[in-house]
Amino acid sequence: MIRGHGDDIHAFNRPILSNFSSNVSYGADLSGLNAHLCNRISSITNYPEPEPYTLEKKLETVHHLPPGSVCVTNGATEAIYLIAQTFRGTSSAIFVPTFGEYADACRIHGHQVTSIHGPERIPGQIRMVWICNPNNPTGAMWDKTQLTSLIQSHPQACFVIDQAYEHFTEKDIFSPEEAWCFPNVIQLHSMTKRYAIPGLRLGYITASSGWIQRLRTNRMPWSVNRLAIEAGLYLTERNITYSMDIQTYLAEANRLKEALEATGAIDVRPTDTHYMLARLRFGKAKALKDFLVNEHGFLIRDASNFEGLSEGFFRVTAQSPEENKKLVDYINEWLDL
Repeated sequence: MIRGHGDDIHAFNRPILSNFSSNVSYGADLSGLNAHLCNRISSITNYPEPEPYTLEKKLETVHHLPPGSVCVTNGATEAIYLIAQTFRGTSSAIFVPTFGEYADACRIHGHQVTSIHGPERIPGQIRMVWICNPNNPTGAMWDKTQLTSLIQSHPQACFVIDQAYEHFTEKDIFSPEEAWCFPNVIQLHSMTKRYAIPGLRLGYITASSGWIQRLRTNRMPWSVNRLAIEAGLYLTERNITYSMDIQTYLAEANRLKEALEATGAIDVRPTDTHYMLARLRFGKAKALKDFLVNEHGFLIRDASNFEGLSEGFFRVTAQSPEENKKLVDYINEWLDL
């Protein structure tokens, strides 16, 4: 799926003025982090820790986890591939549509992959279940009680729960401390998403020390660079969130959803977070994407390459009220062509 992700600004010759294609939130004030990294820039002349022990210990303290419960990775995507590699050749079930890297990583490492398109029961032969919560691209959440029941009723399976967007919902979600109590759960977390630093690539895994020890045996040395580690320590030590008022942000996302639906040509699925999956009633998402980029410098995510979705699907992440209004105006302009 390397050519089908959002935030593909590099693919265009013109400047992107508003980026609705990435699920990173808008408006984060990174000035403090930027200054800190500038002051640490000379550290790039030395290797980072072969494994990011210092940041892992800091995160264990932050999340009230016992030693050996955190594995820091080069973004959550490295974590996905590391898990698939560690459990090479097993049988995996993936609830779709969802982030395509789960299936890609599993197939690269010889998993037998089963796609699940609804809440039906997980087949008994499955040994690993991949769940994105909140889900990408739909924004839908698993109810905590429902997810608990699913985990407990399938003790033979290891549940990989990707919570990259856990800080962008008001719904109840497992904390790392809560999830650690399940012997068959591995959680993924994204500092990339929480702190709006996708260029640094920083994520981590939380799980029992037994799972983490197995994963570490396959982790490439020095996979997390020096500046990413510095950023992680800066953000956690200072308890910086960069999160805007989530209630206000989600209210704006809902206004964007209603405005898209008010065009009369777009259906939008219910969402529990700041991004949403939309479907054109006619036309292709690629054509809309090309128009928005070429005419206005606005970028959306063509979602037609998610398993189970057709050519009319696209995903957008709420930006400022002014940008959201312009997006809808420009979409209406395209619809009138």
